[in-house]
Amino acid sequence: MNQLRNKEKNYDFKRFESVISRLDIKLENVLRNIPTRYKETIEEIRLRVDCPLMIESLGNDYYVNCNGQVGKEMNNSFIIGEKIIKNTFERLCEYSIYAVQDELRNGFITIKGGHRIGIAGKVVYKERSITTIKEISSINIRIARQKIGISKEIMGFLWDKSSIYNTLIISPPQCGKTTLLRDIIRTVSNNGLKVAVIDERSEIGGMYQGKPQNDLGVRTDILDRANKFEGTLMMLRALSPHVIATDELGDKLDIDAIHNSIKAGVKIITTIHGESINDIKTKPYISDIINQKIFKRIIILDNSKGVGTINDILDGITNKSLLNKGEIKCFG
Repeated sequence: MNQLRNKEKNYDFKRFESVISRLDIKLENVLRNIPTRYKETIEEIRLRVDCPLMIESLGNDYYVNCNGQVGKEMNNSFIIGEKIIKNTFERLCEYSIYAVQDELRNGFITIKGGHRIGIAGKVVYKERSITTIKEISSINIRIARQKIGISKEIMGFLWDKSSIYNTLIISPPQCGKTTLLRDIIRTVSNNGLKVAVIDERSEIGGMYQGKPQNDLGVRTDILDRANKFEGTLMMLRALSPHVIATDELGDKLDIDAIHNSIKAGVKIITTIHGESINDIKTKPYISDIINQKIFKRIIILDNSKGVGTINDILDGITNKSLLNKGEIKCFG
């Protein structure tokens, strides 16, 4: 167990190193000096022009000073200037902003390693459509981390003989839903089922130049940046999946995609932002699929015992808990 934990820490450290090597040199040097425990657990690096450098780790945000010291006090924080924003953006784009224009329309780019870079600045429109973002003022670097094997303890609840139950993961932001989704996909794929991933936000596979940066299993096909409705139709027509997995459900077309998959006899694994069953029932269109009992298994995440706390696993038909009383698991 200790050997596995050390291997995971080394992996997380390398992911951190791969990100900071793509930043402005001054910024890289500051972040290289932060304590090791933050390098292993850091989730986000926040850059805002003329504001303090901030990082997020284990659900908390911290200021970072010029020496790499991390704390809750803003005094002596390293200040992000316009030049640092400009240099960092250019390095993240590998000095080819033209090459990432299509991604920029969505407000983010994905770099090697599957790390997602959120961008804010001046939006440029042409014929009522966003063409790009310029005069960058904020950069949010989300460090992608895999946690291989975290679904092992709950897979027994999800298997339906030789297939898998339609499964919904409910989670507030940054509580590990995408991390758990990846490992469920990987496990299902490696156990004989063909999985089609509709990766609308490029977070599940973290595709970079046609290659997934995350291990999603040997029988997994990834459709990157497609919307769920069109992507589902494409996968159903062309790749004969047993399972379709998607990221966050939202609008009516997403729900239509779910229905199309069910009609084709394909199982669904997907996620939604929320706190509980009652919470997501207040969302337009979502209450319908919950009331229709489409999902036979519902996993509820929170951060009550740290990021990645599995608060409950429900039978989607009865809405009763499948966990023993007090049996709360955490994979964070």
